[in-house]
Amino acid sequence: MSIKKSILVIVLVLLIDQITKVYIKTHFTLHEEVRVFDWFRFVFVENKGMAWGFELPGSYGKLVLTLFRLVAITGIGYWLYDSVRKNSPAILTFCIALIFAGAFGNIIDSLLYGVLFGESTTINVASFLPAEGGYEGIFYGKVVDMIQFTFYDDILPEWIPFWGGKHFSFFDPVFNIADSAISVGVFLLIIFNKKAFPKK
Repeated sequence: MSIKKSILVIVLVLLIDQITKVYIKTHFTLHEEVRVFDWFRFVFVENKGMAWGFELPGSYGKLVLTLFRLVAITGIGYWLYDSVRKNSPAILTFCIALIFAGAFGNIIDSLLYGVLFGESTTINVASFLPAEGGYEGIFYGKVVDMIQFTFYDDILPEWIPFWGGKHFSFFDPVFNIADSAISVGVFLLIIFNKKAFPKK
């Protein structure tokens, strides 16, 4: 896979990711949701930390996380460059491009969203480039998430041992396009491991 095709994948993922995030941020109040199906909805949440809402403690936790992301994406970028240079299998280069785009998309939020947008609340929709300034400084932005697939959200049948009769929901996390790109890239690497890393 050529460098031009890799860049095209990255640009497309970033465009879709940032367009959806900016739209949600400037049109939804915090926790507002639009239910498409019983199992699929758009719901606006903001993530201060990593996946699953995990946060590093302390006032410098967010800064450390953002700096770590910058170091990580530098490594991923070099991996992509090296795979193109060595003419690695297309599936490997494609997956690395997806992972790079996803990581970069969330870094944009962490670096710039605190400066570019006003605060999102359950009452007010955030504005872009507010006159009073953004809700945080550079490096301290929150990642915008909006997609949720909850495939089961109900009371389990009584006949199920231990958990029968209790409420259970499957796959509650809210994520974004960047998260999806990373997950798809990793998943494809696992599935097509032999093609991506052929034995010499």
